[in-house]
Amino acid sequence: SKGKKPLFVQLVLDNIWSLYEAVMKRDKEKIEKIVTSLGLKIGPRESRHADPKVHLNAICSQWLPISDAVLSMVCNKVPSPLDITAERVEKLMCVGARTFDSLPPETQELKSAFMKCSSEGTAPVIVFVSKMFPVDSKALPHNKPR
Repeated sequence: SKGKKPLFVQLVLDNIWSLYEAVMKRDKEKIEKIVTSLGLKIGPRESRHADPKVHLNAICSQWLPISDAVLSMVCNKVPSPLDITAERVEKLMCVGARTFDSLPPETQELKSAFMKCSSEGTAPVIVFVSKMFPVDSKALPHNKPR
């Protein structure tokens, strides 16, 4: 019906907003209730700090740790380096219009090490540096007027 909130707002956002409001208004009873219900351990230094954002950061970093969420998302979504195809390795090793066959033999030998992703002490260290930056589509060569 019209008056009901979406499920995400009810289950997630309302809780975050109520925590934020309680900390910013320094409502000690409500903060204590939230901290105990979540089972968090907030140090006295953070709870007595003059800046309420320090207290909010201490609660949120234990309740919703972003580092764990980002790491688990990367592990779930980024494909394993062991699943890379030989064609993709060759494309990554070549710059511009060069072909893989035109590379020196020493560089071509790195292809097998690249695909194995070995962590042995004798395995070569391969570093791939990529720099990405936004470019207006009009600045791309195929979109420039002749």
